[in-house]
Amino acid sequence: MFFTLVFSIFFLNEAYSVDPEEFLQNSKLELRARNITKNIRCLVCQNQSIDESSAPLAKDLRLLIREKVEEGHPDSEIYKFLEERYGEFILLKPSFNMSNFALWILPFLFLFFGIYVIFLHNKKSKNF
Repeated sequence: MFFTLVFSIFFLNEAYSVDPEEFLQNSKLELRARNITKNIRCLVCQNQSIDESSAPLAKDLRLLIREKVEEGHPDSEIYKFLEERYGEFILLKPSFNMSNFALWILPFLFLFFGIYVIFLHNKKSKNF
């Protein structure tokens, strides 16, 4: 029983905080809105999407996105609107550009540097 509980908490935890009154009547538009909200960061929780968050700001953003989807705005325009309003931080998957080049490339540089240091350390220890 304990393992079932742990399994359900850690591996099946896909609880979403979308209230029933937020759902759109058109299932295609609702699917579009859900896909967008899964890619937008909650500015209060920061490690959750607004689809998963129960914060009041997340609910407001979900409603705003659904409103824009109903008005017929394309996804790219909605993302651009949110990015202009809240900054690139709101995107869970930021784009690759020169302003965040270091954030994308530094982990790989540290990895290669670490491998190089380990290789040199092992090479020196074999010589003694």
